[in-house]
Amino acid sequence: MTVETMSLEEEARVVEQIRTGREQISRELSKVIVGQQDVIEQLLICLFAGGHCLITGAPGLAKTLLVSSVARVFHLHFQRIQFTPDLMPADITGTEILEQSEDGRRQLQFVKGPIFANVILADEINRTPPKTQAALLEAMQEHQVTATGRRHKLEEPFFVLATQNPIEMEGTYPLPEAQLDRFMFNVMIDYLPKEDELAVVLRTTSSRPEAIEPLFTGEDVIRFHEAVRKVPIANEVGAYAVRLSASTRPGREGTPDFIDNWVSWGAGTRAAQTLVLGAKARALLNGKAHVSMDDIRALAHPTLRHRVLLSYKAEAEGITIENVIDQLLSNVSTSAS
Repeated sequence: MTVETMSLEEEARVVEQIRTGREQISRELSKVIVGQQDVIEQLLICLFAGGHCLITGAPGLAKTLLVSSVARVFHLHFQRIQFTPDLMPADITGTEILEQSEDGRRQLQFVKGPIFANVILADEINRTPPKTQAALLEAMQEHQVTATGRRHKLEEPFFVLATQNPIEMEGTYPLPEAQLDRFMFNVMIDYLPKEDELAVVLRTTSSRPEAIEPLFTGEDVIRFHEAVRKVPIANEVGAYAVRLSASTRPGREGTPDFIDNWVSWGAGTRAAQTLVLGAKARALLNGKAHVSMDDIRALAHPTLRHRVLLSYKAEAEGITIENVIDQLLSNVSTSAS
């Protein structure tokens, strides 16, 4: 589906729809999701900005439920792909089969795979080998699938929302760096506080959850993407996003010493693009007319944690990627001087 360029009046209406929609979305998701407000905000930012999202957390933390619930709120065609060690690329993209036509002739017919949907839940994506994981690369970047030499366009809007268990768990495969970089955010889901966990247990063992009401359409989502990109950002705010990204690269002039010691590979330009685009979506969702430094800083962790590779020295010293990003935010000045 496509949407024509909006007029100023339509743009103002869409911006207001985004601002009021935040509360409506929270109300609908609260029917099935308890707590996890930061996670929900980061996931919504991805959707409003048109990006893909990797959701990391231990089993049983409602990752799958969250993704399917968001798809229902936005009334989008949803497909779930359960990633397993024996999953093949054709199981994702589709394959050609030999069919007999009405006139008796046999011909190859392409049968679309589950990737042909608006929202793809790649469930436990790190439980399948890299060859199968790579089947998503073209779809995520180009929004198309190439099969037997033919290109098949995917329906817009298109999102891949992938879940994964921690890499150190048995039976998992690290995602290739090229695929990790195509995820706008890596969102971490942690265990709930005791009060919220008790609320989940009581709610899920006493009655069935309320049905989630769809609030938007696919056309609405595409308009949201256009509105987000028009949010103004000052040069100094954009420059700060670039400095944060560039400061993760070891061996460069101006790179902090702790980066040289703890990082073996830093973030590329896509990280700065993600910080800016995500900050624009965050500003709109929070009812602001422009991007601030706080919007950039708030998205540093989900943007950088999957794009920065720690060195063996950092791992030996017990340094985590969260430690590195925290120190980066403390050391990189918001001013150019």
